[in-house]
Amino acid sequence: MPRPGGSTMHYYSTRGQDGPLGYEDALLSGLARDGGLYLPAEWPRFTEADISAMQGLSYAELAGRIMAPFCDGEVDEAELTAMAQDAYAGFDHPDIAPLVPLQDNLHVLELFHGPTIAFKDYAMQFLARAFDRALKKNRQHAVIVGATSGDTGSAALEAFKGRDAVDIFILFPDGRVSPVQQRQMTSVVADGAHAVAVSGDFDDCQAVVKALFNDLEFRDQVNLSAINSINWARLMPQIVYYFAAALRLGAPARKVAFSVPTGNFGNVFAGYVAVQMGLPVERLIIASNQNDILPRFFASGAMARETVVPSLSPSMDIQVSSNFERLLFELLDRDGAATATVMQHFAETGRFEVDDSVLARARQLFSAYRLDDAGTLAEIAETAAQSNMTIDPHSAVGVYAARAAHADGTVSSDVPIVALACAHPAKFDAAVAKATGVAPALPPHLADLMQRPERQQHVAATPDAVRSLIMKMKRGT
Repeated sequence: MPRPGGSTMHYYSTRGQDGPLGYEDALLSGLARDGGLYLPAEWPRFTEADISAMQGLSYAELAGRIMAPFCDGEVDEAELTAMAQDAYAGFDHPDIAPLVPLQDNLHVLELFHGPTIAFKDYAMQFLARAFDRALKKNRQHAVIVGATSGDTGSAALEAFKGRDAVDIFILFPDGRVSPVQQRQMTSVVADGAHAVAVSGDFDDCQAVVKALFNDLEFRDQVNLSAINSINWARLMPQIVYYFAAALRLGAPARKVAFSVPTGNFGNVFAGYVAVQMGLPVERLIIASNQNDILPRFFASGAMARETVVPSLSPSMDIQVSSNFERLLFELLDRDGAATATVMQHFAETGRFEVDDSVLARARQLFSAYRLDDAGTLAEIAETAAQSNMTIDPHSAVGVYAARAAHADGTVSSDVPIVALACAHPAKFDAAVAKATGVAPALPPHLADLMQRPERQQHVAATPDAVRSLIMKMKRGT
């Protein structure tokens, strides 16, 4: 899908004061300099014929086809396909993202076949190669800082460890990730890779990351970049598995719906992008745990931050959904000034509201459901008993929301729903054992994980503390 005149895809900030940038500059910048998030100037669009032509492509070929328009003028489809082949070569299933039927018109998309057995591997393994390419070309060294509620950190450290052009610092909330998630991060003992335990919750970690990016002097001094889903390039590879699943179910001739466990709104926003690109999607179902800021928004039109409550699905223990700003920008007709005003008000008060017409537009595509810990255990147990499938707590929230959407008529019973299974059940073995009586085993390549040596740093939840740690530990000039 070449653009007219072979022009380059440009990126702009959701807050209207940064851009245009090319793809690689947006990749390396991460967060926009005005505090906003980058989005492409326009959505590439595939026709039905384009989508039909994707049938039969390998996963890597599909990735190259989907991502090429976003890199137009800088990286071509053939190179993107080669990078994807390399990124996914170590995945343990030939389909990369296998689709497994659960019951009539309900399928589970297994997104845990990468090295850290969570969906973040699909983006992070590709992103590491994208960073390598860009930094080598520009002869640069970068410091990556990221916040994690569990899975992002382990995937990022695994993907970026030992790379000469990058030092990576991953902030995680001390005591608020699962033991497996923590050991996956702290057992990465490699030059330039740092797992950092922060005294606070995920939102505190994320706030520190944003503060460091807003310190423009420090940002430029260390060439700071991001691998959280605030980085547009993190979302690009996630669009691919929406197309892959829909194609297997008959797209573009047949519509599908997706149920997506989400806290930070990044994974489900990738689904939104797939829709903008022409994928025929009946509905995007937001599946949240008891930290239900997103379902409350879609019920009332008010985004109101509350205290994070620890749950059995800790990767969704979030009350500030960073990627929602991208959807807000879209809902406000891409008005950067209006988006900036709303986000500033939210930062100051912990609350914003949209008018009824904006909420109505959002509800045309999105629905939202919540499930507390008791319901999560019940869903894990029911799925195991009825379908002989073991799912983790996050995936359970997604399966529940899919069942609910069919049951209440939000999605017609003849429309298939794909529930995204975002992590291997062994990452949350205690919760699964509580629900089923059986603790799932880690895959063979992680069998010795809990015996591996650990290395981690501990800091206070302040920008100054993290800034000092970075200056002390980073390599490069």
